[in-house]
Amino acid sequence: MHSASAGISGSVAIPPTRPDAGTALHAPVRPDPNTDTGAPASWRLLDDPGEWPAFSRPVAAGSACLQSSLVIGGMSCAACAITIEDALRALPGVARAQVSAASGRASVVWSSDVLKPSDWMRVIHRLGYSALPANDTRALEQRRTQARKALWRWLVAGLCMMQVMMYAYPAYVARPGDLSAEMEHLLRWASWVLSLPVILFSCGPFFRSALRDLVQGRVGMDLPVALGVAITFAVSSAGTFNPQGIFGREVYFDSLTMFVFFLLTGRWLELRLRDRTAGALEAAMNRLPDAVERQRPDGSFEHVAPRRLVAGDIMRILPGQAFGADGVVLLGETRVDQSLLTGESKPVARGIGDAVVAGSHNLSSVVHVRVERTGEQTRFAQIAALMRDASITKPRLALLADRLAKPFLFAVLLAAAGACAFWWDRDPQRALMVAVAVLIVTCPCALSLATPAAMLASAGSLARAGVLVRRLQALEVLSTIDSLVFDKTGTLTSDVLSVRVARVREGLVAEDALAMAGVLARHSLHPVARAIVRAGKSDSGWLAWTARDVSEHAGQGLTGQLAPSDSSFPARPLRLGCAAFCGLARGDSGPSATFLRDERGWLATFELGQHIRADARETVQALRQDGITVHLLSGDAAAAATQVGAQLGIDHVHWGCTPDEKLAYLYRQRALGHRIAMVGDGLNDAPVLAAADVSFAFGQAVPLLQSQADFVVGGEQLAPVVRTLRLARRTMGVVRQNLCWALVYNLACVPLAVLGWLPAWLAGLGMAASSLLVVLNALRLSRAMPALELR
Repeated sequence: MHSASAGISGSVAIPPTRPDAGTALHAPVRPDPNTDTGAPASWRLLDDPGEWPAFSRPVAAGSACLQSSLVIGGMSCAACAITIEDALRALPGVARAQVSAASGRASVVWSSDVLKPSDWMRVIHRLGYSALPANDTRALEQRRTQARKALWRWLVAGLCMMQVMMYAYPAYVARPGDLSAEMEHLLRWASWVLSLPVILFSCGPFFRSALRDLVQGRVGMDLPVALGVAITFAVSSAGTFNPQGIFGREVYFDSLTMFVFFLLTGRWLELRLRDRTAGALEAAMNRLPDAVERQRPDGSFEHVAPRRLVAGDIMRILPGQAFGADGVVLLGETRVDQSLLTGESKPVARGIGDAVVAGSHNLSSVVHVRVERTGEQTRFAQIAALMRDASITKPRLALLADRLAKPFLFAVLLAAAGACAFWWDRDPQRALMVAVAVLIVTCPCALSLATPAAMLASAGSLARAGVLVRRLQALEVLSTIDSLVFDKTGTLTSDVLSVRVARVREGLVAEDALAMAGVLARHSLHPVARAIVRAGKSDSGWLAWTARDVSEHAGQGLTGQLAPSDSSFPARPLRLGCAAFCGLARGDSGPSATFLRDERGWLATFELGQHIRADARETVQALRQDGITVHLLSGDAAAAATQVGAQLGIDHVHWGCTPDEKLAYLYRQRALGHRIAMVGDGLNDAPVLAAADVSFAFGQAVPLLQSQADFVVGGEQLAPVVRTLRLARRTMGVVRQNLCWALVYNLACVPLAVLGWLPAWLAGLGMAASSLLVVLNALRLSRAMPALELR
């Protein structure tokens, strides 16, 4: 990067502080910059509106509200996420805030008229957490640093634990009189010294997190752990310093170091496993290059950030590099990896005139590309936005677990205090250790991880297979459906249609008719319109016409004013669409005919050939085997719809449906008690997709950010719909397993701890093993998609 403003796309120090802007937790306060010393001065960089597109996008066109994506560091539990959410939502100008402890990501919707990024970044900083824009390369380095520190803490704890256990061993095996008081006291002092690195270094994150929570007046999941460690060390230290005191009978340095080692083992493995899950999403979201070569006016090339590109720029892409924007190849031939878009790893050939997309990789040779779409307009940006949103959204079960976490933690503290009070009169030393066991064993980490870990693992698996999840909650809904509704054109049938001119008005040649229809059709993304555009582009008459005031009528056709490019006569109104829309009788036209008319009447009839997708029949059969009732809704004529339905084995076929009629059909099915999934092309089916319980948008040309679908399927196959359904069912099975395990574990262990039958080291092992088991169980889903073959 060659300028400070370009740094966000690469590596940049992050925002905190405008000297004139700040906020307290619950009310806007303009702080004195001399007292707000904890935040890096480079936060001012992100207050520059020119930097906002790097980590934010407008909520709506022309809106002052932006949605920003962040990576949050320092979170250890769901309670941390709730604390950050509550603090951000208290800020004037923040409309919505979502924080996911499982993915370490946050989304903030804020008004640029009311506050700046440094305002809400400072709030996060003051709470004791770090924040980086989601696309900052320092976020990856931060994760790596966190993993290295966790490994070092684990190694120190393990080494000290082995030494302490060696010193404790004689006390376990010695018979009365074998071990002198002086020797026993010396071994205690040696254990105390070796426990210091564990307390001061290995347990550092627990104490810092607990202290941060206490200063902020809240309870987090590290507080019970920190209390348990502190009490155990204090009791053991008292026994070491004063062997004759009430705590001198026994020391617990071996239990303490063993507990910390087990806990850090679980957390380090949990961190690695969660990083693997988050890494699948992050790897897909960070495929844009840090810089691309842009051609200067003199023909030389310069390195610029991808967001500095504008339409019309020429970029040179070398083998192994990623495309920084959507464009068209001007020079060279190569092979391109577009697996992010299609889920298929097979490279595709690209030559002069072919389109390439941002985020795909050039594999073979140097190509020159003319930029057509940049930034938020690229398909890659839309995909990344969907994936960011999915990694932050919280399913209903996760929200419930998060909201239960804080009350549960208070209950844990009360239970520990009650157990301590119950045992105190009998044995103060045992009372404290019973309280420690209760504090440790009841930590609700596993309960909070149960749902988000499974959902994120599934989202990562789906992303690698070319299925993008917009809402994690949709996985839960999808697992309950009993009916699935397909659109026909562009969904069951391939969106690559063949067009031929069947008939034209007398005096009009077929080439002119196709060119006129193509000029209108280029304003639509419907599969039929795209087919007409492709057919018309090869015609020399393509440039002879211009269109204005073009309007699309969903599910019916297009209207517009068409005039010759040389203005030889005035513009005239044209309609392109179905027979009813054009006010024509279908006559002897085929079932898939499209019509063109002007103010005088019929101009031309175009016959379209449709090809059923290769795996459509297998997909329908697999759905029926899974107990799903399959429906077909089509706007086409009866002959075309029933033919496709018969070929695929679909019993419930409805034809001639407008979008409103499709919507009414869905409502009727829902009134009968059915749970419905809708699969459409995401264009004229947007109202139906939004109305279904859960929905899939199919096809590469779907405008992703405007689609109402819960899942977006790339590629040319329908099989991912079935695999997603099966994965959703498997995911909810794993979620139920995790929740049952977490609840059974806590219900079984709490009474044992209260009765004093569960020592602290075993409580620590149980808590670490419980969280680890939940994450390991969820991780099985991250590789589940390829195994869900149709059969």
